[in-house]
Amino acid sequence: MKEQVILTRFDTENSRERGQSGQPSGQPGFTLLEVVIALLIVATVLVSLLGLQARTINAADRQQKLTMATMLAQQQMSETELNYAANQSGDEGTFEPPYDNYRWQVEFNTTPLAAVREVTVTVAWGEAGSNEDVTLTSFLFN
Repeated sequence: MKEQVILTRFDTENSRERGQSGQPSGQPGFTLLEVVIALLIVATVLVSLLGLQARTINAADRQQKLTMATMLAQQQMSETELNYAANQSGDEGTFEPPYDNYRWQVEFNTTPLAAVREVTVTVAWGEAGSNEDVTLTSFLFN
């Protein structure tokens, strides 16, 4: 008598589409693993986008303060040039509201030419001693 060998073949291609009985269920769908991987990818992208948005907001805020400080420094330089004859010594202070969080400082320095003085206007903002400032330099003639 001959022995018969029965081989069972597993069809891995259609295993997703089979129901509990092993027969195709006819309902296409995703496996739990595919859903979890897709959610991980979406979560990673969202976290990256939120971080990018926060950096963009901080950069825009810094640019706004830098632009305002530059305009205030130009204003202070103009006032210094207009009042140069009356005040040739350094001075400092704060701007009036709504710009009272900006501080200004005017310094006069001598140059090799007796009739020319160097004037430096610095406008700073933020905590005292921070590196957030704008400096303008000009030369005034007597």
